[in-house]
Amino acid sequence: QYEAGVGGCFFTKTKSEIYLFFNLVCDPADVISTVEFNQTGEFLATGDKGGRVVIFQREPQGEYNVYSTFQSHEPEFDYLKSLEIEEKINKIRWLPPHNPAHFLLSTNDKTVKLWKVSEKDKRAEGYNLRDEEGRLKDLSTITTLQVPVLRPMDLLVEASPRRVFANAHAYHINSISVNSDCETYLSADDLRINLWHLNITDRSFNIVDLKPENMEDLSEVITVAEFHPHHCHLLAFSSSTGTTRLCDMRARALCDQHAKLFEEAVDPSRRSFFSEIVSSVSDVKFSHSGRYLLTRDYLTVKVWDLNMENKPVETYQVHDYLQTKLCSLYESDCIFDKFECTWNGTDSVIMTGAYNNYFRMFDRASLRDVTLEASREVCKRRAVLQPRRVCVGKKRKETDVSVDSLDFRKKILHTAWHPKENIIAIAASNNLYIFQDRLTPNGHHNMPEIQSAPPK
Repeated sequence: QYEAGVGGCFFTKTKSEIYLFFNLVCDPADVISTVEFNQTGEFLATGDKGGRVVIFQREPQGEYNVYSTFQSHEPEFDYLKSLEIEEKINKIRWLPPHNPAHFLLSTNDKTVKLWKVSEKDKRAEGYNLRDEEGRLKDLSTITTLQVPVLRPMDLLVEASPRRVFANAHAYHINSISVNSDCETYLSADDLRINLWHLNITDRSFNIVDLKPENMEDLSEVITVAEFHPHHCHLLAFSSSTGTTRLCDMRARALCDQHAKLFEEAVDPSRRSFFSEIVSSVSDVKFSHSGRYLLTRDYLTVKVWDLNMENKPVETYQVHDYLQTKLCSLYESDCIFDKFECTWNGTDSVIMTGAYNNYFRMFDRASLRDVTLEASREVCKRRAVLQPRRVCVGKKRKETDVSVDSLDFRKKILHTAWHPKENIIAIAASNNLYIFQDRLTPNGHHNMPEIQSAPPK
């Protein structure tokens, strides 16, 4: 039995619980492609390969329930390039709240949309020119004028598109990030990063362009980009060569020259055919404090201090046991999987996904780590979520899992951490798991339970 952490700690040595489990219809379109908490943690948004966005709201008792579902993107066809454009939602980003309505950005490969999600609990009645069903009245029958009044109605959550930002990317959009000025955001594809104003849809500013004059000279592509959480002039983007660049928009309008370059030298004696592939950065996240950068490549997560470029201050092995499996992973294309990473609310713990529906957590202070599993098999009421261990050799405990028995079709690519509490969201194929570390009113740890909700 393990005990859950509090505050800035996490589920290492944990009696953590799965208090909510959503089992979606088993269909390729239902595979979750992105997960994102809003700034307060009250709402959680997921996007899937079918172009749908599902928003969950936290209830007073602590559980998350479906708040709104809407179709964000539809499949399209580019007739000029004879190219199908998938409806898959690549990223979702919440805008900071300024009124009772909620705003979020969602993107597929080509188009970014700004959505407004609002509640409606009153309706107007008593129109002069229309009846209760909305049909126009016969003007000859109108003999008096009346003032429409608002009547209570059942709560209705409406999602409406407010802006559509299109026709600015020749390649697939891989990331979007809202600036701290709350007025602009960036969208990045394989070779370019564009800066948008939230109120202007017909033009954007190209701030990074890696496209060479001759495409045969192409040596790297952009994998992810993100704005600094506090300084609106700073942004970071990573590439397939394992480098992360910090750009300062105060220095140049076109950030073709970086302010800092974060790159770790590779030991020539350890270089192999797969070195460049596994060093490709799949995700980058600024810490909440803004001092550190978290990057994820295929085998590791690294923490970089913005004041030190030559090497990371911390390196954590996610699944080092896959070193001997790289050849088979290359043949199955698994080596190109893009794993995300995330910080907890106090920047003290790091979380990222792995194979076999495992996800990993690393405590930066104690250097402890834990492997946990998100699967339907562990969803039994009042069960305890047990740490897992992957073993390479033949000698292992009964509870250990052999590296040869890992299921590489099951993978945790998308994760999110509540900005203030120990609540995490894990997307495993078409299933969404929400884990919470619960405490008793006196602050002591409570025996966790596993609750299973009916399919949504």
